[in-house]
Amino acid sequence: MNTTTGRCLACLAAFGALASAAAQGPTISAAWVRATPPGASTAAAYFTITNSAAADRLIGAESPAARELQLHAQVDENGLRHMRQLADIPLPAGATVRLTAGGLHVMLMDIAAPLKPGDHVAMTLHFANAADIELHVPVQDGRAMTEHH
Repeated sequence: MNTTTGRCLACLAAFGALASAAAQGPTISAAWVRATPPGASTAAAYFTITNSAAADRLIGAESPAARELQLHAQVDENGLRHMRQLADIPLPAGATVRLTAGGLHVMLMDIAAPLKPGDHVAMTLHFANAADIELHVPVQDGRAMTEHH
């Protein structure tokens, strides 16, 4: 094999590895939705996004369990904690982003019914570049989850 052929094969192998990583896209783990008390109109979903591909952004979500899903961050400003709606959540290449209580999360607005431990919520996550990811997220008691995360 001559030098040019060797370089071309190396380029093809590198391109194949990049294409494979890009095809994988983000993966979701440790997903859960906080159980709600009777009469509550909102709930929160938490999960970990591992992005082994090129940089991307979580740009939204939807679920039949709620009228609207919003991306939120809990922020401290002037000694006060409050939630701020986000247009997207950046997912750097090769990074893991955790959506947790007290930080980034997905708000389920105007939920259709109270969410009880043992229930599951269908949810679809939308990304700027990667394909949508459909989830079947367990509803859990938030006190138990915050003790373990």
